[in-house]
Amino acid sequence: MTEQVAIGIAGVGKIARDQHLPAIAGHPGFKLIAGASRNARIDGVHNYQNVEDMLKAEPLVQAVSLCAPPQVRFAQARAALAAGKHVMLEKPPGASVTEVDVLAGLARQNQCTLFASWHSRHAPGVEAARAWLAEKAITAVNVQWKEDVRRWHPGQDWIWQPGGLGVFDPGINALSIMTRILPHTFFLKSAELFVPANRHNPIAANLDFSDALGTPIRAEFDWRHGPVELWQIEVITRDGVLRLAQGGKFLQIDAEVVDIGPEREYPSLYDRFFDLISTNASDVDVGPLQHVADAMLLGKRHEVEVFEE
Repeated sequence: MTEQVAIGIAGVGKIARDQHLPAIAGHPGFKLIAGASRNARIDGVHNYQNVEDMLKAEPLVQAVSLCAPPQVRFAQARAALAAGKHVMLEKPPGASVTEVDVLAGLARQNQCTLFASWHSRHAPGVEAARAWLAEKAITAVNVQWKEDVRRWHPGQDWIWQPGGLGVFDPGINALSIMTRILPHTFFLKSAELFVPANRHNPIAANLDFSDALGTPIRAEFDWRHGPVELWQIEVITRDGVLRLAQGGKFLQIDAEVVDIGPEREYPSLYDRFFDLISTNASDVDVGPLQHVADAMLLGKRHEVEVFEE
């Protein structure tokens, strides 16, 4: 494609302002022309209360980036796809695995692109880690994904409600990297979920996975950590130890730090979205969300202290 894609954005919250709007503004293939949000406005474009109003009033919109909470994303995506628009879904792509599959079917039916984006897969160390691990014999994997919920989700009640995922909202970033870099499919064997007495979703979780070879894979997610985030994946192999840290922005193999270049997760997401639109293709991987669903199904729940902002 040589012409710019006219794009609208729905859900103008923290992630949209911090990441999506700058990435769109810096991308030569997209031109932002509209926004949809109940409580926020974007300077310099037309603003609407909801996606339906935006689509009705802005026929030139060709694509929509959905950044609202996952509980409302299905209805937004369905409306956009029905109108013949290409759709990019922030992570997680939906509140359930099945609804994302339904959206994929609607995209095929309407010949639209659907992109279930996993921004952490676009961290600069991920593809280098994947390449190094491709032929390695892995003996163990240890994942630590810990941060302070008050810093990253201040006052956001939706994360504690059904469909909001709780600590799996950041934890799914780790799962998206794991499913990208590990050479063998893995599955959950057991989980512990630590749920505040006054909340629906867990504030911490410990997950034990395995693959068909019996490799132990341990992941620990915690929202009570601070002040410095711990976003790390350590893969032990017979040929050395690989460590991805800082959410994939730092890569070390044994004692050697690997030069992986600058961080550009969200610009890379929009590169991918533009390429998919250009080739009339979709990219809908529900694997990380399926692991969260398995944890909710298999996890033993432990009640912990009340959480207040």
